[in-house]
Amino acid sequence: MDTLIVFYQNLGLALSLLVIATFLLAGTIKGVIGLGLPTISMGLLGLAMAPAQAAALLIIPATLTNLWQLAFGGHLRTLIWRLWPLLLAIFIGTGLGTLWLGMVGGTWVVRALGGALLVYALSGLCLPTLRIAPRAERWLAPLCGVLTGVITSATGVFVIPAVPYLQALALSKDELVQALGLSFTVSTLALAAGLLWRGALGGGELSASLLALLPALVGMWLGQWLRQRISAVLFKRVFFIGLGVLGGHLLISG
Repeated sequence: MDTLIVFYQNLGLALSLLVIATFLLAGTIKGVIGLGLPTISMGLLGLAMAPAQAAALLIIPATLTNLWQLAFGGHLRTLIWRLWPLLLAIFIGTGLGTLWLGMVGGTWVVRALGGALLVYALSGLCLPTLRIAPRAERWLAPLCGVLTGVITSATGVFVIPAVPYLQALALSKDELVQALGLSFTVSTLALAAGLLWRGALGGGELSASLLALLPALVGMWLGQWLRQRISAVLFKRVFFIGLGVLGGHLLISG
């Protein structure tokens, strides 16, 4: 408790409110479309704090909401059997990226985060739905996994290229949501291991991350309620536009 209080005292009132509002918004978006919590969290918090600090805050909310997401759907065993090359490569790529790059801060990391967000937003808005032939999964899954892991280690964002890859597998709606949860869980755990190895994930950061879980869960519940009342297609379009603006700002301003 003392480390948690000290952590948020050091952040100050304005940044503490930003953390709460960010995870509430990110949880809401995840509740509606099944993804977006780490992406939104890193994008907004990256405006006001170092990427490594922002990444540490999302570890517990991202892990528990992803476990919640992958637990329901009834396809977990089948998905693990199909996706294990991707998941293993994500973990390896994150480890290699941690040793090679690491989330050490600086202008280039902020711009890399902005670039990752912008690419993801443009792919969601502009690219048609792709389809991957089963024979191509053998080499494409490890490649996408390693690239996702390296980007994760540098920016804390683990949607590129894993999400477009999963969307191209012609999974059912329930399978896709569960597959996203599985991929994000592995990415979050690999990111946590990398931050711990670099000394960026101590007791204060974990305590602060635990407190961020509450607004994330409230937001996720709110998002699931909203999902029944609005068009998911419209919401996703607005989400990608907002994400593109945020990514562009980070890319330009650094």
